[in-house]
Order: sequence, then structure tokens, then C-alpha cells
Amino acid sequence: MRISMVSAALSPLAALDGMNACGRSVHLAALGTALARRGHHVTVYTRLDAPGLSERVEISPRFELVRLAAGPTEHLSEDDALPHMAHLADGLAQDWLRTKPDIVHSQFWMSGVAALDAARRTDVPRDIPVAQSFHGLGLISRRNEGTGDTSPPEREWLEPWVGRNADSVIATCSDEAFELKSLGIPTGAISVVPCGVDLRRFGPHGDFEAKHRPVRLVTVGRLVPRNGFDLVIRAFAQLVGDGVDGELVIVGAAINNPGGDCHTVAAELRTLAQDLAVADRVDLRGPMAHAAMPALLRSADAVICTPWYEPSGIVALEAMACGIPVVASGVGGLIDTVIDGVTGVHVPPHDPEAIATALACLLFDDARMARLGEAGSLRVAKWFSWEQVAIDTERAYRKTARRAKERVIARASTGATH
Repeated sequence: MRISMVSAALSPLAALDGMNACGRSVHLAALGTALARRGHHVTVYTRLDAPGLSERVEISPRFELVRLAAGPTEHLSEDDALPHMAHLADGLAQDWLRTKPDIVHSQFWMSGVAALDAARRTDVPRDIPVAQSFHGLGLISRRNEGTGDTSPPEREWLEPWVGRNADSVIATCSDEAFELKSLGIPTGAISVVPCGVDLRRFGPHGDFEAKHRPVRLVTVGRLVPRNGFDLVIRAFAQLVGDGVDGELVIVGAAINNPGGDCHTVAAELRTLAQDLAVADRVDLRGPMAHAAMPALLRSADAVICTPWYEPSGIVALEAMACGIPVVASGVGGLIDTVIDGVTGVHVPPHDPEAIATALACLLFDDARMARLGEAGSLRVAKWFSWEQVAIDTERAYRKTARRAKERVIARASTGATH
């Protein structure tokens, strides 16, 4: 099968070179690699965002990256890339005329705009099936972040349009599938395929970082308000006040770069830690190479994942794979991945006292922590390997192809041309 993945703003190379990895770049790299290992030919298309870069890069056998000219040859935030999606669609259409894909899988709503534009043009074969993955929905961002949501206003109507016009939507969790129905996307068009874990890298056995205090807590993610790192610091301060001799490690993106939202959030977190008298116990790190993450996670007594919303929950899965219990918000993908009372503990969002209480109950019960850690490792090994995710994605692709064929037949029977 020839698979074209469209990712306008993120490249799988970001995950492979380590320091700039995020959940979606890890997903692109790992899923593309797993599908290629199963014999498929995978091409990821993204914007050319720096001068001097090669247009085509072979990542591994049957897995390549294609950079297309679409707007200025410089890095653009996802919020600024929308005006250039028509140019991205031009490049997609030209490449698909040379080599027609069997399936198109667009990643994030903006990529879906370009993918659908290219796939529906009259000079491109009209029977190209298009699957869409959103990796988070605008209506949820607006609900949770309010004026803090920086998405372009067009997202409010373009995102549902993408979902309704794609042949199928591949959600990362059951909560997202429920939200998709509210956008008018029929149940029959939705598949749920979770994110995965590289089990060759993440597991209970291997190197681990040395702790500096008897108890280590770890939390990882982009330094944005919705990830709730302020809640974690407040909960940690409560534990320290109750006598826990611990340290908190926060790994976030680009905290040492001047300017930008990440820098602002990092400064706010440092101030909060100082105000709560735990600054000497909080290790606020910058970005960490993905290859170094297993050693950090294995060093933790517990991993905390308490965002306001999380569509995938990759960090929680990686921690579980390493045999570490997880305290997680009962939201989004974390509802599916972390089983409350079995592999970790669910807490309400926006509730630092609940986080502190859950952690205290774990930290004073070694036997329970061991049971949760072992159960988490077994669960991830059974259901969340990238090999299994690739198999589930293939199933979703076949469903997409069937729906596309039905669309073509229906349009032919009515004489429709668009």
C-alpha cells in the first residue's frame, strides 16, 4: 500500500533527531516506521521551512520525507501556516499525479485542508481515499483555554468541514470520538486508534538517572498552560509541607529560549516554585532527547500527567511501559490509557489537592506502587506497541478505502462532479 501522510507543520525528523520531539512528531516517525516495516511505502509531506534542505529524504527503507514549497522558507507556527495550505495542496497534487497514493492520512486539521484540496482536484485521480487525524480539537481548546486558545478563527468552521469531507476520521481516544459526533461526523466514519510506545526503548529494565532525594516525581510535556504544570508544583509543595523529602523534575519544550509562550510559562513556574518555597527541589529542564526519556522515567517513583485536556497521552504510556505508576487527569486519551486503580490513579482536572492526595496514597504504599507499575507495563506491551498500532491503522485504512469507493459510486450514480 502506498501511504501519503500530510503533516503541514511537523516533521518526523524532529522526533528522530531528538531534541525537538513532541507527541505528534513522535507519532509520525513511529507510525511511519512501523507501517514501512510491514511492507507499505510511506511518504510524509511537510512544508519546506528552512533554506538548503533536501526536498526528499529517505528516513528508512520504504519511508521517506518530502518537503514542499508552501509559503516562506522559514519556520512558521501552526497558527500562522493556514494561508499557505493552498500552495501545499499544489505540491501534493503534482506529486500524486506522478505517484498516486492508495491512501492519504492527514495529521492535524490544517493538514486536512491541504490534503482534501489536493485529493479533490479534477487533475488528480478522484478515487484517492482520505483519512483524517486531528490530534486535538479546536472546540475542546476553546472550551478549556478560552481566550488563551491561539488558533486562527477559521478553525472553528474549517475543522468540522475537514472531518465531514474526509472519508474517515481516525481518533486517538474514545473521548475524541464522542466529540467528533457533535461536529456532525457520522459514527460509521470514525475509528479509534491510540498512540503507541516503542517497546525496544521503553521498558522496566535499563538505565536510569540517579535521584537526588529519596522521592522523585516527574512530569513531561510542552510548556503551555493547559498542561497544568502549575497544579503539579502546588501539589508537590503540599507533599513537601507534609514531610515528603522529594524532588520534582519538569521536562518541557524550549524553556531556555528567550521570548515566546514557553519562556513566559517557564518564568511563571519558577516564580510559583519560589513563592511556595520549593524552588530548590524543582528541576525545571529544557527539551530532552527522546532517547534519554526512558532513563528519566525509570528513575521516578511516580509520573504525573494532569493536563486540562490530552488527546493522546503518550507520556503516560511511556511511563507505564517503564513500570512506573501514573497519576493522570481523567480527561481525553488518559481515560483510555491509564486504568484507574489498575495502572495508575485518575484525578479531576484543575485540582492540585487531589493530585497531592493521590500521590501521598501511592508513596506510602510500596506494594500498591509495584502492582500498578507491573500492570501498566503488561497493558502497554499487549495493546500499545507501535506494531499493534500499525495493525489497527491498517484496519482503519481499509475502512477508509471502502467508504471512498462508496462515495465514488454514489457520485457516479447521481452524475455529480464535485
